[in-house]
Amino acid sequence: MPVKSLNHVGIAVHSIDEQRAFYEDVLGLEFEGFEDVPSQKVRVAFFRAGDVRIELLEPTETDSSVAKFLEKRGEGLHHLAYTVDNIQARIAELKESGLQMIDEQPRQGSHQMQIAFVHPKSSNGVLTELCEPPDGSAK
Repeated sequence: MPVKSLNHVGIAVHSIDEQRAFYEDVLGLEFEGFEDVPSQKVRVAFFRAGDVRIELLEPTETDSSVAKFLEKRGEGLHHLAYTVDNIQARIAELKESGLQMIDEQPRQGSHQMQIAFVHPKSSNGVLTELCEPPDGSAK
């Protein structure tokens, strides 16, 4: 099953407030709002770049995966996310092909999407997120 589209690019930052002006004022991206994602211990700011969102990820707790990423690698590209149909079937298909999944079952992400991450060891060092929007669109 091929992916439908690039859904968003996740960028880890220490402070959304300190980075926001670059995305809005310098790049001219449309700010769409904030969302807290308690399950991932992050606050997310969304910017629209055509059909793709840029998501700034700010940790809300020191033990979050984004906080650990920032500690180890600093600010920058965190993950690429792709829209898929039937995320559960996609996860099963990837596991059957030998890929290592971080999430073996979908979980709730931002915008009420079901998400699952492919381990970077199985995706050439790039943390890869699969997203299934609630209505099946490429939002």
